[in-house]
Amino acid sequence: MTPSVNDSTKRHSLRIDGATAMPLKGQITEDMKSAMKAGDKDRLKVVRLIIAAVKQIEIDQRIELDDAAVLTVLEKMVKQRRDSIEQFQKGNRNDLADIEIAEIAVLKTYLPEPMSDAELDAVIDKAISATGAESIRDMGKVMGQIKSNAAGRADMGAVGAKVKARLG
Repeated sequence: MTPSVNDSTKRHSLRIDGATAMPLKGQITEDMKSAMKAGDKDRLKVVRLIIAAVKQIEIDQRIELDDAAVLTVLEKMVKQRRDSIEQFQKGNRNDLADIEIAEIAVLKTYLPEPMSDAELDAVIDKAISATGAESIRDMGKVMGQIKSNAAGRADMGAVGAKVKARLG
């Protein structure tokens, strides 16, 4: 499964300040319709997986997910695929790893642009000063603050390592 160049580089109009032309769920639904009309089976498969994951959470928790919650679902899906890629490569199954890589490319079209290292360092510094963190014991407070500011824009595992290095 290989997404076309247009699909893998296209980013949707999600802005960090929360203002969007259309809610993310609505955009995903529209993309499903477009993929069906275009006959793009690979993209359609991934978009349907996204919709199914979102609906599953909405049904289980009996809530309507907003854009921030949908971003969380998308991040989780990307993380699952990265873990799968690692396992497939260890098992010498590069064919399956390639499928996961292509799925990540589609998923990333719904995520906002990642933060640069400088932006991330500034967010970490701001969170440390805002929470008054002085030691590794305060890491939870700092991570909570960062998570609200960097949702969908940073790998929280890498952020955790940076915060730990600063506090420890």
